[in-house]
Amino acid sequence: MKKILIVEDDLTIAKLQRDYLEVKGFEVDIATDGVEGLDKIKNNSYDLVILDIMLPKLHGYNVMKSIQDEKDFPVLMVSAKKEEIDKIKGLSLGADDYITKPFSPGELVARVEAHIKNYERLKNKFGSKPQDNDIIIRGLQVKKPSRQVFINGKEVNLTQKEFDLLLYLVENPNRVFGREELFERIWGLEALGDNATITVHIGRIRDKIESNPSEPQYIETVWGAGYRFRV
Repeated sequence: MKKILIVEDDLTIAKLQRDYLEVKGFEVDIATDGVEGLDKIKNNSYDLVILDIMLPKLHGYNVMKSIQDEKDFPVLMVSAKKEEIDKIKGLSLGADDYITKPFSPGELVARVEAHIKNYERLKNKFGSKPQDNDIIIRGLQVKKPSRQVFINGKEVNLTQKEFDLLLYLVENPNRVFGREELFERIWGLEALGDNATITVHIGRIRDKIESNPSEPQYIETVWGAGYRFRV
């Protein structure tokens, strides 16, 4: 049984979400503030976390910062805020998806199921099976078995989705991918016209692997079309 954590200060909303998820066969825990949520994350094993931004005691962004480098599960960030900057910030901290209140419980359940399914698919594909060869391109080394990335011999730390996105581009060099196609390939969900997720993740990858992110040598922007990994 898959286990979900809901970090939501409105207990009525949290219980409604829990009820819908339990009907679908999930085991669900609830935390009503950021401190309790972070404690549960650190002391339990979850398959996905639904994290509200506006939390008492510890802000949702701070919870995300505390787990971004070590989390091994998707995070669905939730907020009543509709500004693009809030969405970009949540994604840039390592959230896998962002949903704005109000939303239907059915939509939430669908996103949870899709993220868990896709996360497991990518983990099985890239996570534990050893590969014959590492990928080395102009100083960039991608080690698939250990999910490590090195630039000129120096390791850089990528989140789960950053690694998956980079690996996909590296394994399909010189091909242009639209943002919607990349979103569907890596997240396993329909893009629904949302380009922010891919834009943010590409920017974060560039910050980590490019010597000059404003003039990228690896991941190029093809204006009006998308991105390609140049070899």
